[in-house]
Amino acid sequence: MLRTAGLTKNFGGLTAVDDVDFRLREGELCSLIGPNGAGKTTFFDLLTGALEPSDGEIELRRDGGWESLTGATPAEVAQAGVHRSYQITNVFPERTVLENVRVAAQAAGENAWRGWRNTATFEEHVEEAHRILDRVGLDALAERPARALSHGEKRQLEVGIALAGDPDVLLLDEPNAGVSSESVDDIIDLIADVATDHAVLLVEHNMDIVMNVSDRIVVLNQGAVIADDEPAAVRGDPDVQRAYLGGYGDGDSTDEDSTDEEVAGA
Repeated sequence: MLRTAGLTKNFGGLTAVDDVDFRLREGELCSLIGPNGAGKTTFFDLLTGALEPSDGEIELRRDGGWESLTGATPAEVAQAGVHRSYQITNVFPERTVLENVRVAAQAAGENAWRGWRNTATFEEHVEEAHRILDRVGLDALAERPARALSHGEKRQLEVGIALAGDPDVLLLDEPNAGVSSESVDDIIDLIADVATDHAVLLVEHNMDIVMNVSDRIVVLNQGAVIADDEPAAVRGDPDVQRAYLGGYGDGDSTDEDSTDEEVAGA
């Protein structure tokens, strides 16, 4: 569904993403892990057009062929069918839950630039928003202002916004960040659900979640891929143990700062 070849991003003398060959397959849930500063968020920013590569290619499979996304703008990437959520909650707090998703659905469709029309005439987008909210467990809160949601509910809303427009690929950047322990299971169930009909690339620090939900795990260290395999193989990889997991065992999670403060968002 989505692939890179030799993808590289330099910031002056620092290489944040280093010659990365990557492929996300149709129907796959792949997790991207690595220590802070490994290049995970920079890699996401390259895939979604927020940053332009220093070198390499990004391609999306569409209609039986591969379409280049190298150098595309975030809007062009989203229109092509690659949507993302963010580490930091990113919603319109004063708009209702429904309106947050309805606006995203409209932006992904042919009515994106018809802002002069009464939004009540966009019935198809309202219907889509309700379907999405039902899927993410928020339809009962559709008329509530987004600012009134709990942090976990805002995370669910962000996934709902990313689902608007029926993308082919979802990039989920730490959807569990800051979520209370009581809400983690809801987010895990939601991730597993959306992975049933979307290709998903997940950045997540909680190793229990990563090991349990992933079909495949890719490990970055200093911008380069050091492992790409099934969860059991990655867990036992000595290079990964040295670079990141530090003797991870079931029931453990990394104690990293979940804001993942990497250079220029790396």
